[in-house]
Amino acid sequence: MIIYPSIDKLLDRVDSRYSLAVLAAKRAHELELGDPKMLPKYESPKPVGKALEEIAAGEVKIDPKSELLERDAEKLDHEQNL
Repeated sequence: MIIYPSIDKLLDRVDSRYSLAVLAAKRAHELELGDPKMLPKYESPKPVGKALEEIAAGEVKIDPKSELLERDAEKLDHEQNL
């Protein structure tokens, strides 16, 4: 269960629960790969929790101009992990 940040605060930043889940998963994956952190301090020790905190703070957003489809992003991710 998510206690912090609240789901209401997260949904103020992202238009749907599905979009929130995808955005958080992608950002958590980036954090696991060593991308720079966007906040000075986190409540959560786990990457998904950190990603949600960044989303709640307005640091991570969905790019509406992005034309990269999820299947293409998965293909790129797979290629990078080879």
